[in-house]
Amino acid sequence: MGTRAPKALLLLLLLRLLPPRGASAGSLQSPGLSECFQVNGADYRGHQNRTGPRGAGRPCLYWDQTQQHSYSSASDPQGRWGLGAHNFCRNPDGDVQPWCYVAETEEGIYWRYCDIPTCHMPGYLGCFVDSGAPPALSGPSGTSTKLTVQVCLRFCRMKGYQLAGVEAGYACFCGSESDLARGRPAPATDCDQICFGHPGQLCGGDGRLGIYEVSVGSCQGNWTAPQGVIYSPDFPDEYGPDRNCSWVLAPPGAALELAFRLFELADPRDRLELRDATSGSLLRAFDGARPPPPGPLRLRAAALRLTFRSDARGHAQGFALTFQGLQDADADPAPLEGSTQTPAAPLDGANVSCSPGPGAPEASMGAQVFSTVTAVSVLLLLVLSLLRLLRGRGCLLAPGKGSPTLGPSRDPTRSWAVWYRRPRGVALPCPPGDPQVEGLTASYRPLSASSQSSLRSLISAL
Repeated sequence: MGTRAPKALLLLLLLRLLPPRGASAGSLQSPGLSECFQVNGADYRGHQNRTGPRGAGRPCLYWDQTQQHSYSSASDPQGRWGLGAHNFCRNPDGDVQPWCYVAETEEGIYWRYCDIPTCHMPGYLGCFVDSGAPPALSGPSGTSTKLTVQVCLRFCRMKGYQLAGVEAGYACFCGSESDLARGRPAPATDCDQICFGHPGQLCGGDGRLGIYEVSVGSCQGNWTAPQGVIYSPDFPDEYGPDRNCSWVLAPPGAALELAFRLFELADPRDRLELRDATSGSLLRAFDGARPPPPGPLRLRAAALRLTFRSDARGHAQGFALTFQGLQDADADPAPLEGSTQTPAAPLDGANVSCSPGPGAPEASMGAQVFSTVTAVSVLLLLVLSLLRLLRGRGCLLAPGKGSPTLGPSRDPTRSWAVWYRRPRGVALPCPPGDPQVEGLTASYRPLSASSQSSLRSLISAL
């Protein structure tokens, strides 16, 4: 014990020389206010029971009184989704955020999103305006028809940037904290477009960036803040096979307290080890068959090394854990066994097409052509998905949870415009004054004029 203390003190001193990460609202260094650690709030177990921002909307129905719908307390007997004899917002179907059933309106709307301010995973910094001149994030950018939050985070990590922003479902932008300082926040409900690569994630909005810290889901890191959050690799996506990752935690204090907010590993061969960073002694180990116990876990160590390994078939949601330093050493001291430390694996590549930003090397002509083709392909995919809806009909409403409540108009000669709203759905209203949509368009808003013009042109060409 006498030889470990100087080594621990030296390691702690070296780690403190590393550049600190900036903390902000929603930062990985300030998880205390967050009630959600999954990107879509599927783990929300709070008590908001009204829809809309900060519960300013309609009251939720009790889950034990919604048997006529797809989700009720009867459909969740084990409580896996958090349903029961209450009317709190939940996300039982893996939607983009928590929601609840409401008393059906004249328009046939019977559910709404809850828009809970405290239900944003640590590392998500918020929704911001992107006017494009100048861009909200000034670094490299790219597009992908398979975009997820982690695809963008990985791309910006490899480029050496601190922040990653997702926009319009398929676009990724990189930037720094100086960009964030001059950014213009937008309402959280403006970032409402689903990621092209994942139906349960939101990737910004029309002219809106959802901005994240690139540390979310990283495969390695050194953490010296008093508290923080560690996510499994590739989070909020599922972790991949053959992952070998490690993180060093050295907050101020003589011991650490960990709390697992999420733990889902595929099988016993996917393993998370907690070791004393100085001696290498194994303190705890968890896997797909042996999850961590409920409640906080206290370990007597000045610095802790976490190592995660998955096998060749590993695919699961992973884990999210919070940590904080403790001043006293009243913690579980017992190591399980000794072992050597495992080095961290390098970061993976990103599957996106990129355009250079300031300070980046000039792209080749072939890369520019590829980026252009990718952008055109994205628009064509949007158009082709709309063509089936547009043929022979002038208007359509397609809510996200149920059958359409507004029938199609069969007059093929009528003009149209693309509108959208939340809760999730697409509306193609008939011209103003049509009795079929009278009173509904007030709850919708149009896409930007440039987006509508592009869609009209492409549809006409087809």
